[in-house]
Amino acid sequence: MKKMNMLSQIFIAFVLAIIFGIIFGPRMEIVQPLGDLFLRLIQFIVVPLVLASLITGITSLNNGKKLLSIGGKTISYFLVTTLVAIMIGLTVAFIISPGEGVNLELPTEETEPAEIPSMVDTILNFVPINPFESLTTGNIIQIVFIAIAFGIAIIAVGEKAKPLADFFEALAEVMYKLTGIIMKVAPIGIFGILAPIVGSYGLSILIPLLKIILAVAIACVLQLLVTYSIAVRAFGKMSPITFYRGIAPAAIFAFSTASSAGTLPITLKNTEENLGVSKEISSFVLALGATMNSDGAAIYQAVAVIFIAQFFNIELSFIQILTVIFMAVVVSIGAAGVPGAGLIMLTMVLQAVNLPLEGIAIIAAVDRILDMFRTSTNVIGDATAAVVVQQWEDKRKKPGNAKRVGNVS
Repeated sequence: MKKMNMLSQIFIAFVLAIIFGIIFGPRMEIVQPLGDLFLRLIQFIVVPLVLASLITGITSLNNGKKLLSIGGKTISYFLVTTLVAIMIGLTVAFIISPGEGVNLELPTEETEPAEIPSMVDTILNFVPINPFESLTTGNIIQIVFIAIAFGIAIIAVGEKAKPLADFFEALAEVMYKLTGIIMKVAPIGIFGILAPIVGSYGLSILIPLLKIILAVAIACVLQLLVTYSIAVRAFGKMSPITFYRGIAPAAIFAFSTASSAGTLPITLKNTEENLGVSKEISSFVLALGATMNSDGAAIYQAVAVIFIAQFFNIELSFIQILTVIFMAVVVSIGAAGVPGAGLIMLTMVLQAVNLPLEGIAIIAAVDRILDMFRTSTNVIGDATAAVVVQQWEDKRKKPGNAKRVGNVS
């Protein structure tokens, strides 16, 4: 195993988890503590890693104009790919019609509806009241805000704040090293996470909802093969094959854990070491992407809305479809990079177009499976942004002469 690269080890663990889960079923819960321990290790490093790497990335930019330039390019890229993702999701859903012919009884138990934050509250939630509470609770959106605020302030203060900048740079290096150590046990962790999940799902629930799983999976694959491949080649000047080979460990890990934030340390490592993205770009773009870029979640929202409308025999108007597109963009920006956030965001979209919230109870049965597809898409989308923004910055510095790992002539 030591002679194999990390991608091979993770892939083998992934395949073995599926095989053992199918063979032994629910009994595979015995290995779940291995997965839980690995997730704890990842969660242990996420907060200091995001904080230190993002602050270091901002301070290394040295001036506010460069920060605005990179930030503007990154956010614009996220918005465009998210919009494309929604259109792909809607198109695939209308073609496959996942909600037609589904014969399932809704759960009879009454559940307390989740409290849905307003749009204003969602925006205000970006700004922390107590930064220490944000750090202790692991609120990634607010941690990004804290890091950006600290980074800008350090640049503004100048030489006097250099010791603080050096501290965060040293902390970032320590966290990168710690990430490398933890990644050595990633195959074991992935096996412990995935095997119990595969063992817990039976065909009795999967077969009736197979069309919605296929719709989300196909839409995500199209986003990868079409949108991201074009973006990486046309704007990132990199071969899509080189790109996907380089980001594969993070993609598989994201698929297994269903956590964009939890995958962030591995995504940083892959983009910097395998794709040639600088630390200043990767730390800024990927941390921002973990909170703002949710192309997979946007696809999920689009497919889920069509599924619920078809299940209840409700025909959506053109205005309702436009509302779905708008709301899917908005809620994907505010979605937290943790498992299960998609259902809360879906509730907001359903309310906006007056669709029955009871449909969520059906989708919830396979949400963990759908979460795996959308999270891996989110993570790959973040990596494409890092590659594209890096190339744009290289081109701005040296027009026509930017050469990096994976460039194609």
